[in-house]
Amino acid sequence: MTTGNGRALAALTVGQVAEQLNVTVRTLHHYDEIGLLVPSERTSAGYRLYCDKDIARLQHVVVYRRLGFPLEEIALLLDEPSDLGEHLRRQRAAVMSRLDEMRDLVTAIDRALEKEMSGTKLTKDEQKELFGDNFSDDYAAEAEQRWGGTEEYKESQRRVAQYTKEQWQQAKAEGDANHGELAAAMNDGEPANSERAMAAAEQHRLLIEKWFNPVPYPMHRGMSDMYVTDPRFTKTYEDIAPGLAQYVRDANHANADRAAGAADGQS
Repeated sequence: MTTGNGRALAALTVGQVAEQLNVTVRTLHHYDEIGLLVPSERTSAGYRLYCDKDIARLQHVVVYRRLGFPLEEIALLLDEPSDLGEHLRRQRAAVMSRLDEMRDLVTAIDRALEKEMSGTKLTKDEQKELFGDNFSDDYAAEAEQRWGGTEEYKESQRRVAQYTKEQWQQAKAEGDANHGELAAAMNDGEPANSERAMAAAEQHRLLIEKWFNPVPYPMHRGMSDMYVTDPRFTKTYEDIAPGLAQYVRDANHANADRAAGAADGQS
């Protein structure tokens, strides 16, 4: 074993080769036994010694193994009359093929994840079952048109994409309970700016924050205006109790006014 200058180099022991190429001694013994990599030299005591051509062959074995080639095929490839460039081109082609497979696999996984995430959304029938005949795809389309560029809308979409049917049912039950309390306060003659009504209005705001997105008081005030200006939202509340749309709007405004006054008092 010599250098390019013709000076002799010490052959490597099986342990040194194993450490250098990150393989096990047992693996090197097996390669020797099946004739895949037979060391060129042995000591007087019979211990294996590997020269530079042995190391070069082992490097190819390691690469081919990492690419998934069976040992029998590797032996055939290495025993063919091939130069180093041909081996490298073959290995590169195999790597590129694996990369393409991995990209396809990543794409398939991404699609599966997307399907899994979207699968937690309610079907149209389930949406109508939960939210009644007032539900319409137009609401979602309009919401995206109005607020699609806002952080609040993005946060809402991120959350609802993960909800199970049971979570939607819980959100609906909590919303119904809140609407029931607002209707009860109205029917009991409580003014919209009473403590009871404003407490229910605050709970209304907090439920939106809990299930969808942050709702600052000015936003809650603007949303409430739609309850009386948009017939679709008005109907939702009027179906619960006549006059409730205006009452919820006024209670939410009163609650926002109270919050603004408290903030001014602290400044």
